[in-house]
Amino acid sequence: MNTNKEIAKNLLDVRIILAVLWVAGMLSSVNGDTYRLSAATGPLGVAPELLSVFAAVLVGHIFMSVLTLTLKAPVSRWANRIMGIFYASIILAFWVSTLVSRLPGYEIVWATGQLVCALLVVWYAWKWTNPEG
Repeated sequence: MNTNKEIAKNLLDVRIILAVLWVAGMLSSVNGDTYRLSAATGPLGVAPELLSVFAAVLVGHIFMSVLTLTLKAPVSRWANRIMGIFYASIILAFWVSTLVSRLPGYEIVWATGQLVCALLVVWYAWKWTNPEG
């Protein structure tokens, strides 16, 4: 029989794992963007719209890492499931387009890292049992 302390410990463990996965996905995204932007030849002209997309992706990861730790468990589970699937879908589409376009290998490496983190978020959020019942 689980005690309240064991339930609280397991709840905290899952929350920490999910928050760390969001941060790891963000770091993978930042590294991929750094490689992508520094690999450009000639003067680097990045459109503000592209930088806005990069910022939105990073802010989503940051918000999810914080919300995972602060929302109530049922809401946090569903938010992680939905946002994890959303990010995994976007990353998978980018990953496939990278393969089709034959972009440099580092694009596939960083996209794979992001995809693994997003899929692990979904998996942990799905396996996260209801601590109240």
